[in-house]
Amino acid sequence: MSRDLPPLNALRAFEAVARLDSVSRAAEELHVTHGAVSRHLKSLEEALGTALFVREGRGLALTPAGHRLHEAAEAAFGPLRQAWSELRRRPSQAPFVLGCPGSVLARWMIPRLDRLARERPDLTLHLAASDTAPDAALTGLDAALLIANGPWPADWQVHELAPERIGPVVSPRFAGFERLRDAAPEALAHESLLHTQSRPQAWSDWAARSGVDAGALSPGTGFPHLYYLLEAANAGLGVAIAPEPLVTEDLAAGRLEAPWGFVETDARWALVARKRGNDPRVAELAQWLRGALAEG
Repeated sequence: MSRDLPPLNALRAFEAVARLDSVSRAAEELHVTHGAVSRHLKSLEEALGTALFVREGRGLALTPAGHRLHEAAEAAFGPLRQAWSELRRRPSQAPFVLGCPGSVLARWMIPRLDRLARERPDLTLHLAASDTAPDAALTGLDAALLIANGPWPADWQVHELAPERIGPVVSPRFAGFERLRDAAPEALAHESLLHTQSRPQAWSDWAARSGVDAGALSPGTGFPHLYYLLEAANAGLGVAIAPEPLVTEDLAAGRLEAPWGFVETDARWALVARKRGNDPRVAELAQWLRGALAEG
């Protein structure tokens, strides 16, 4: 046995007695006899050459050496006890509840679920769509996939996946498509631009980063969610503004074009989870998402 560590069974008995203030209750918790706990305490004291407890009335009180050892034992056993409890409550086979905006779910996650299942067969996802930001406790979720910028809640672990890139997209079915496809972006000043009520600043954000006068742009039809906005753009109803990953399939199929490309914003794609959760699936999913976003 290493001389750098105390006898671990004896240390476990000592920690239980110090925490519960009772040899009898410690014996019950550890499923051993009162005498076995007493022998463990005696072996620790003999190894240290000093007392860890003194009699105080009908109970026990820690000595200064006992207090010091108890602090160290509590610091070691406390996190271990919590981690063990969490792992028992959440076996790796349990579904992983991932929250994300409905537009991200419909236009990005769902088309990639088959690939995720092939590449991460051990990860069973349960998807929860919400177009409102999750609360700081991430109630009901194991993690959330967001497009946002900080500051982030202090008790979140944040895995940044990719910068957000946005740009105007238009369908070849749009009446003004031929006129716009080879025009400078300033030509958008003459269009009634589709926008979403959930991201009202998207056009002005893009304009500021593209050297276009935002004041010259005119908002047209507004939609409550990005998903509806992009359906309208696909139907040829006008020019929309969209995050690049959500339109990659449309661009590849020729349903939409992005005549002026995409620009980075201050927002980030991020996978967030509670710091105290320590679920290894969070980091594994973040790695997969980061690769999928990078591939476009």
